[in-house]
Amino acid sequence: MVARRLWGNAAGAAACAGLLGYAIYAERVLGFEPCPLCMFQRAGVLALGIVFLLAALHFRRSRRADAVHAGLLLLVAAFPAYVAGRHVWIQSQPAGSVPSCGASLDFMLDVFPLMTVVRKVLTGGGECAKIDWSLLGLSMPAWVLLAVLALAGWGLWVSLSARSAGRA
Repeated sequence: MVARRLWGNAAGAAACAGLLGYAIYAERVLGFEPCPLCMFQRAGVLALGIVFLLAALHFRRSRRADAVHAGLLLLVAAFPAYVAGRHVWIQSQPAGSVPSCGASLDFMLDVFPLMTVVRKVLTGGGECAKIDWSLLGLSMPAWVLLAVLALAGWGLWVSLSARSAGRA
């Protein structure tokens, strides 16, 4: 049981690393400029990967630890899922209905307090509505949303499956 949970959580961390790796590849090699919502999604996927890694490295196994891992995973997965969902919603709006492009994320972080930046980014702008990349008709934020939801389900299964196997 412990080995399955270790490898399951390690696989979740590796999947998050793969998502981040592709995002960096798309930026550096393919030349796609990430918008502020994309950067927030990256931060959320990184946090999710860290939770998976911590769950894999946590050797104290108990029902309480399983529940804590599952709860923390759901809590952390909610952020990138919300941001990606918001991004998909912004991309689905009719042309011209999304506010025009604003300042870059770096500039906003230099000028505004953090919570103001978060509010401005989550309202989205013209740069967030642009779809540069798609696969099977889904934009990159849509794939991030699906991946985060799948990883949340995977993490819950890995954390809680030992309970149903009759573990004490």
